[in-house]
Amino acid sequence: VKCKKDKMVEVFKTNVQQTGEANIIIEKLAEHFPTHEINFDLTDCDRILRVQGNDISEEKIIDIVASLNYECQILE
Repeated sequence: VKCKKDKMVEVFKTNVQQTGEANIIIEKLAEHFPTHEINFDLTDCDRILRVQGNDISEEKIIDIVASLNYECQILE
């Protein structure tokens, strides 16, 4: 998904349930993607993880989330 100003937005479906879990994942992702905006929408049925920035690596995001024992896939 392309956005103006060359920023991309990628949306992922996860199985994260709690805000605390989401915050841990956001911290971990921010270590690898310090310039990206990262947030969760846990009220959505797909437990959305949204990442906005330049040069988003979907594979790396999925790998990082999976390394914390959560499911993560690109939302189609």
